Amino acid sequence: MFIYYMKLAIKSIRRNIWLSSLMVLAVALGIGACMTTITVNYMMSANPIPHKSDQLFYVQLDNWGPHFPFNDENEPPDQVTWRDANNLMQHDRFKQVAMGTSGGVIESDNREIKPFMAGIRLTYTTFFNLFEPPFLYGGPWQPTADKNSEQVVVLSKKTNQQVFGGENSVGRTLTIAGNRFRVVGVLDDYEPIPRFYDVTTGAFQSPEDVFMPLTLKLPLELGSSGNNSCWKDPDGDGFEGFLMSECINYQFWVQLDNAAEQEQYMSFLNAYVEEQKALGRFPRPLNNRISSVMEWMEIQEVVADDAQIMMWLAALFLLVCLLNTVGLLLSKYATRTADIALRRAIGAPKQAIFSQYITESALIGIIGGVLGLVLALAGIEAVKSMYGDFVSEHVAIDLTMVTVAIALAVISSVLAGCYPAYKACSVPPATQLRNQ
Repeated sequence: MFIYYMKLAIKSIRRNIWLSSLMVLAVALGIGACMTTITVNYMMSANPIPHKSDQLFYVQLDNWGPHFPFNDENEPPDQVTWRDANNLMQHDRFKQVAMGTSGGVIESDNREIKPFMAGIRLTYTTFFNLFEPPFLYGGPWQPTADKNSEQVVVLSKKTNQQVFGGENSVGRTLTIAGNRFRVVGVLDDYEPIPRFYDVTTGAFQSPEDVFMPLTLKLPLELGSSGNNSCWKDPDGDGFEGFLMSECINYQFWVQLDNAAEQEQYMSFLNAYVEEQKALGRFPRPLNNRISSVMEWMEIQEVVADDAQIMMWLAALFLLVCLLNTVGLLLSKYATRTADIALRRAIGAPKQAIFSQYITESALIGIIGGVLGLVLALAGIEAVKSMYGDFVSEHVAIDLTMVTVAIALAVISSVLAGCYPAYKACSVPPATQLRNQ
């Protein structure tokens, strides 16, 4: 019976191709707008490390001034100081990592390769264990490299391609920010979306070009980049004086595998802050926090408000399109009252007529959904102007989004067709035939 209804639906669409095309276009426009915004929000809110996102926690310490909080909601600062990052890293009882950002010019020994500016992630070797970026060649540096401030680096795949032509560069050297470094590893493709390990400098930025030990920052006087906030001027002078200030510019993560470890770590943080209070720091009441990956994404509002507003506006636009489709279906079925009355008179039940027209609505939805996907692909190109090339290169309508689009189109079209179909099969056959 379904095949029969489908044949009737195809004939009905062909019989009034212009009106049917308007309905398909209305559905396609609504689905295209909706799927563009849904796809962006789906990508932005994705779990970047699903197998351990409930084990990785972002650490916040409230070192802010005594007279006012870091923000109006009394949240602790979103980063930690150089002093706290290094103090906490001295306790190897927990799997934790401190990190910050810098930059420098990379110079190859090959004179044909022009020097270029690169982003640097200053961190500890535990970064690679906690966040599990894949390696193409080599591996992380040894823990002794952190302790001894060895000049070693891990390169991104892109940087290795630029400097060494994509070859295995482990053991080779290059110049970064005027200093010689030895390559110990090269990452394979690693582009977590969102870039959860540091959302303070942008959740949708590309990962850094170079990774090197954070302990090199002071001896090499490597500059700072990213967000840097202070509640008072540094007490000391020079580069080291700034590092030892209350300015926040570093991110800190810890891996805690169960609730017991979480409690132990919070006790450790509280004890650390109490110790620092005795030294004259941390004037505010205890306000330490640890947040899992997804909690931290929510706190930092990684899914921007404008993206969510756009999604709701697109949903309203889809509703308007469906209301137009309802009007077009009513107009179309109004011209078919004689046919409907005749079928009813020769014994066709209301259910059969209703099913036929609902099938036609579903077919319009399928066609509109496919066309809507094409429009969504075009709409995603507009994302570049909002979130940058890195996001647009990685936003894709995958199988999940295709399924959602078709399902949304069919359900919307069927719902839009229910009232017109009900009106159509409610025509009194005797009255209609007498008027013919």
